[in-house]
Amino acid sequence: MDEWGGVPRTGAQRSRARRIAEVRLTPVLISDPPLLNVQGVHQPYTPRLVVEVVTTDGVTGLGETYGDTKYLELARPYAAALIGHDIADLNQLFTLVNKIEVDGSRVDASVAVGGLRGVQTADKLRLSVASAFEVACLDALGKIQGVPVHTLLGGKVRDSVEYSAYLFYRWAEHPGGAGQKDGWGAALDPAGIVEQARRFVREHGFRSFKLKGGVFPPEQEVAAIRALAEAFPGHPLRLDPNGGWTPRTSLRVAADLADVLEYLEDPAPGTPAMAEVSRGTSVPLATNMCVTTFPEIREAFSTDAVQVVLSDHHYWGGLRNTRELAAICRVFGVGLSMHSNTHMGISLAAMTHVAATVPNLDYACDSHYPWQTEDVITARHTFRAGRLPVGDAPGLGVELDREALDRLHRRWLDDDGALRDRDDAAAMRRAPGHEHWTAPALPRW
Repeated sequence: MDEWGGVPRTGAQRSRARRIAEVRLTPVLISDPPLLNVQGVHQPYTPRLVVEVVTTDGVTGLGETYGDTKYLELARPYAAALIGHDIADLNQLFTLVNKIEVDGSRVDASVAVGGLRGVQTADKLRLSVASAFEVACLDALGKIQGVPVHTLLGGKVRDSVEYSAYLFYRWAEHPGGAGQKDGWGAALDPAGIVEQARRFVREHGFRSFKLKGGVFPPEQEVAAIRALAEAFPGHPLRLDPNGGWTPRTSLRVAADLADVLEYLEDPAPGTPAMAEVSRGTSVPLATNMCVTTFPEIREAFSTDAVQVVLSDHHYWGGLRNTRELAAICRVFGVGLSMHSNTHMGISLAAMTHVAATVPNLDYACDSHYPWQTEDVITARHTFRAGRLPVGDAPGLGVELDREALDRLHRRWLDDDGALRDRDDAAAMRRAPGHEHWTAPALPRW
């Protein structure tokens, strides 16, 4: 008997059994709170894309990525090109995606609002789409072989992965009562941020805290970090203004908070500005904006612009590329953590599997997941003491909730197109007093 429960198969038979017979793409809109950032505010709903890869033997693998129109327009022809592809041939996934043309009007040299990733390019778009398919193929392959994804990546080096509380300035509800009320209330000052952190500790046990900055003048955000340091003495703290400050402002903030910051994330926009800040402070600088692809590593590392890279398998092209990034960071003595954007449980499972295999995971990972009240998996992930266990079930270890998927897809179908592309600046304009808001040019302060 083999792992399929039948007579042993030849290599050719195994290869045929692993071939993709069908790909299902399901765009959804999931609830998102009114979280503020340098660009504006999150919309009431954010688009995500669920990828299902079905083999000829009926095994289904799951993946997840961004669901904005530009990703869907690339994912559809890519999915069609993968019919008949062997799910174990992961390298060929990237050869095939590079053959798909990208609509040039969909990408430009500007900050991409979804994730505040820095300069958007066609290659980055392709990587973000291919990443979901790579995860889905690994999930299916793990199920076929009866092993977890972390085993396919070389094996876990830890049994649980630590995550950080992701704190946001926020409104109590979306303008005009749009979306769903989540009961958190507003957090617009240091006291509100501290209370938000206390709730994260009560409900999830987080031990470190990251504040999304770039919303208010820097001195107000310095005050919030100081309040967190007083409320949680000795706990790791991070501040991320998404490139909202000049190098001069960044250095002033770094000096003010040098005794409490674990690292300062993307204080200034771009590698040259980060390098200037780095030369003037001993506070480690982290990034998920100026280093998000392999070609961007050389300049950042050679100028010592960053000391911590926040990996993100959606950005880098999947779980195996994330491990390659970790190896490069290890060679150059650069720290490693993990970036997060609005995501559901499929992505969180993938993040946890790859994080479990990386020896040099130096900092707790980011995750928006506690803010997301809707999901497409049957059992939500549960943080305990700020950590997620690394499961040993075959594949990713998550199961699709068809009813939830259909419900969130119907919301996407019913939308008039206003929310199918994330636009934090447009969401901000719906708020009274912000009708003429435009995303500010960076740096802002």
